[in-house]
Amino acid sequence: MIHEFRVRWYQREFHEALVGDQFNKLMAVWHRRAGKDEIVMNGFRDLSRRRIGTYWHCLPEYEQARKALWDGVVRIGPDAGKTRVEAVFPKEAGFQHDQQKMFVRMPWGSTWQLIGSDRYDATVGAGPVGIAYSEWALSNPSAYAYHMPMLRESKGKAAFITTPRGNNHAKSMADLAKSDPAWFYQLLSVRDTEALTEDELAEELRQYQALWGMDFGLAYFEQEYLCSFAGAMVGAYFGAEMAKAERDGRLMPVAINPKYPVHTVWDLGRAINNPIWCFQVIPGEPGPRIVDFYRPESDDLEQWCIWLNEHGYMGNDYVPHDALTAEWGTSRNRVDTLRLLKRKPKRIAKVSVADGLQAGRKTINAAVFHSGEDEDERAERMKLGISGLKSYRREWDDDLKTFRENPLKDWAEHIGSAWRYLGLAWKDAQEPAEVKPKPKELEYTARPDGTVQSNVSIQEAIDLMIKRKRRRERE
Repeated sequence: MIHEFRVRWYQREFHEALVGDQFNKLMAVWHRRAGKDEIVMNGFRDLSRRRIGTYWHCLPEYEQARKALWDGVVRIGPDAGKTRVEAVFPKEAGFQHDQQKMFVRMPWGSTWQLIGSDRYDATVGAGPVGIAYSEWALSNPSAYAYHMPMLRESKGKAAFITTPRGNNHAKSMADLAKSDPAWFYQLLSVRDTEALTEDELAEELRQYQALWGMDFGLAYFEQEYLCSFAGAMVGAYFGAEMAKAERDGRLMPVAINPKYPVHTVWDLGRAINNPIWCFQVIPGEPGPRIVDFYRPESDDLEQWCIWLNEHGYMGNDYVPHDALTAEWGTSRNRVDTLRLLKRKPKRIAKVSVADGLQAGRKTINAAVFHSGEDEDERAERMKLGISGLKSYRREWDDDLKTFRENPLKDWAEHIGSAWRYLGLAWKDAQEPAEVKPKPKELEYTARPDGTVQSNVSIQEAIDLMIKRKRRRERE
C-alpha cells in the first residue's frame, strides 16, 4: 500500500498548484531541508493518476540523481530505511522499478524517470507531460530550452525547485515567475517555515563558517536558509567580476559595428563542450564588445562554420593551443579543417589555468556584454553564456573541506574555459593604431586670435633644427 504522504503546512500551496489545473509553470525557491524533492515526487505520482503520461525528475547531474534519490535512503519517519524512490513508489503497491534506467512504471500506466541536466539531449521516448527540475540553480539551463517544445506540445507542467546559488539563471527565472501571472511562484526562507529552531540555525551557521570562512560561510548560509540571491555563487571564479559588470550597467544592448570584424573564440571539443564567444574590438573602447554566444547542437564542425558565416562573423577564430590534435576519426587536425572551411583560425599560446583566469577577470572588468529583451535572439543566446560565467566555479573537496584548484566539471566548465581563452586573445584582435607621419619641416600657422601654432611639439622643433643644422654643415 502507498502510505498517505503528509504535506507540511508550508508546502500545501505549492502542492495544490502542482496537482491542480491552473498552472503549467511553477517555481519554488525554498530553503535547504524544506522537502523540495519529496513534495514534487509525491505530487507527480498523484497527478499521474489523473493524467496518464511520462514524468521526469531532472537533477543537475545524472549520477547525482542516482546517488541522491535512487539510492538515497530515508532517515526518519514511517519510511525510514527505504530508498527515497521506494518510499514514493513502493514495489509492494505494484510499482515496477528498472534499476539501470532509474525508471518506474506505475500500476495505472504512467511512468516516472530520473534524468540529469548534463545529459538533457539523451532524453528519448514519449513526450513528457511533467518535468521537475531539482536544484535548478545548479542545473544546465539548456535542459529546459531543449525540453520546452515537448512540454508545449503536450501542454505539460514544468516545476522548478531550487535553493539560490547567486545571481545566475535561477534568479532570472525567479524574476520572470514573480512578474508573470501565468506562473506559480513561491519563495520560502527558514524564517517563513520555521522548520528549524534558532539554536539549530546558529549551529548551521557555525558549521558553515568553520568550513568556508566567516564571509563565505555567512553568504552560503544566507543562500541556503534565507534564500538570498545576493552575491556570487560560492566558489565562482568570475562571480564578483560579473556582479560588478551588472552594477556598472555593462550588461546592456550592444550593437554590432559593421565597420569592424566579429571575432570568435572556441573551446574546441564536441558540440556540447564547444561554446563559442563572439566579440568585437573597437578602437578607443577599453575592452571587447561581447556581441553573441553560440553553443552548437550538433557535432558537425562544418555546420558550426555555416552558422557563423550566416551571421557574418568572419573575423579571426581563436582556438586552444592543442587544436593541432588530429580531428575525430581523421588524420587532419582542426586548424586544417577550419582553413578548408574558409575560416581564419589562430592558436592561443599555452598558459597556466591561473594566468588564464586572471586574464578572464581583467577582461570582464573591461568588457560590455550584449543583453536585451526576450525577442532579441542574440540576447537569448547570450543569457546562457552569461549564466555560465556566473556559474563557472571551483570543485569542492568534501574530504579536505576546501576548494580544489581545478574547475568543477559541469555544464558551465567549457563556457568558463572559452572565456579564459577570450581573455588571452582579444588584445591580439585590436586594430593597429594609425601612425601619423611626422612632419619633415617646421611650419607655423597664424590663428584668428593672433596666436601662432606650430605643426610640431617643442621637442620635435628642436630635433628638426638640429637636423637642419647638421644638414647645412654637411653641405
